[in-house]
Amino acid sequence: MTSPNIPNLPGMGNAPTMQAQLSTVTNRVLLYCDRAVEGLTVEQFCDTRGGVTNSIGWDVWHVVRTIDNIIHFVFEREQPAWLQQSFHERWNLPKVDQGTGQDPDDAYSMRFPEPAEFKLYTKAVREAVTPRIAGMSDAYLAEVQVIRPWGPIPRVEAILHGLIGHGNGHLGRASYARTLFGLEGLPY
Repeated sequence: MTSPNIPNLPGMGNAPTMQAQLSTVTNRVLLYCDRAVEGLTVEQFCDTRGGVTNSIGWDVWHVVRTIDNIIHFVFEREQPAWLQQSFHERWNLPKVDQGTGQDPDDAYSMRFPEPAEFKLYTKAVREAVTPRIAGMSDAYLAEVQVIRPWGPIPRVEAILHGLIGHGNGHLGRASYARTLFGLEGLPY
């Protein structure tokens, strides 16, 4: 039975193939990115609690950038949606960096656009990567490649760890930060 405060998770009950699961759960991570920014002011979106923690904006940006970079650039050496649609120029944010290993002071100083505007990037990534992952063959997912900072790993592990596991860790931080603003957390 679902609690009245926790709706059914999006995409539950999908086909039991690896591709369907990876695609659907990655899509869910991106939907949670949108939910994480709903109802926030730009000040809340960029708040670092006085420079002691990443903002919700940084955590969500990092999740979406990581998904975009791994699926597009790391796997295929294609331009990520971030560059294709010039979000870095529109918002005066780093062209290449996605936050991995970023100096905390640099991370804390980042200013993000209005949350509704940021959702344009999340939507672009969701529309690009969800069908791409759904169409990956078993052989493609099993292929090992070097991914910094993890080293040589199969693509399926990069998706499971880098996109889904790691992404949900950052979204947990964003969910907690939302509650500090008196807003509902994410429906895990």
